[in-house]
Amino acid sequence: MGLINANWKLMSSLWGQLLFIFPTIMRFVPGPHRRIYTNYLRLAQFVDEQVERHRETLDPQNPRDFIDCFLLKMEQEKGNPDTHFTEDTLSKTTVNLFFAGTETVSSTLKYGLRLLLRYPEVEERLHEEIERVLGGQRGPCLQDRARMPYADAVVHEIQRFADIVPMGVPHRTTRDVRLRGYRVPEGTDVLPLLCTSQFDAEHFPSPETFDPRHFLDVSGRFRRSDAFMAFSAGKRVCLGEALAAAELFLFLTSILQCFQLRGEAPPAAIDVTPESSGLGNVPRPYRLALLPRGGPPHG
Repeated sequence: MGLINANWKLMSSLWGQLLFIFPTIMRFVPGPHRRIYTNYLRLAQFVDEQVERHRETLDPQNPRDFIDCFLLKMEQEKGNPDTHFTEDTLSKTTVNLFFAGTETVSSTLKYGLRLLLRYPEVEERLHEEIERVLGGQRGPCLQDRARMPYADAVVHEIQRFADIVPMGVPHRTTRDVRLRGYRVPEGTDVLPLLCTSQFDAEHFPSPETFDPRHFLDVSGRFRRSDAFMAFSAGKRVCLGEALAAAELFLFLTSILQCFQLRGEAPPAAIDVTPESSGLGNVPRPYRLALLPRGGPPHG
């Protein structure tokens, strides 16, 4: 987790941006960006150790997880010279799953708590909905999302406003593509600027303002927006979209059911702009006090 967090910050810094724009040149330039590759190698070593443990205890009839399933597919494809199921792909894909499945959710949640400190009226309304739906007898479950439209809207607005991955992740064209009269050659690196959709005033009336009403209709029911693209779109949409959305809802409502948030500064003085913005928007560091509320008995 430490390596993932360090790389996320490095890749979103000015040094990281220079590395992605001028990779060949920056290999020879000293600076903190050189730790990105070193940290990645340590992450890959950790994954390789896990793969070896899985290989030693693999039961083909009872695959336990992603690595087991990948190893079985590698065995099936070992006679195919064009297979993508290789040791290298397994290592890189598993590192990416660890990276995408942890840092983005934790950064979104940290950004969300900071936004609630800045907008205490949103936190208060969340407390009211949590008390009305959950009370203090039990913690939240996924089925509660349908009964808690305001909490669902807040989670979506946090993702939209925080815009944790504003440029999406790099893609590459596999063939020549015609787009609005332009030819994009095969092998071109493409960065989909998801931020242009997330802050589109045609879909979000006050795009620069944190406002959960962007995802509520006039009756207060949750309303989806086609412009919401926190998880990208199309065939390459984020694999963990459903899991991440569930985690954010459960974590946020669980915290607010048990605690009241208090910051070091008055709400109006809290800066909700990112500390750095590159591959990711990194939330500014802050200190937060959690004042106990009722919450469920086991909370």
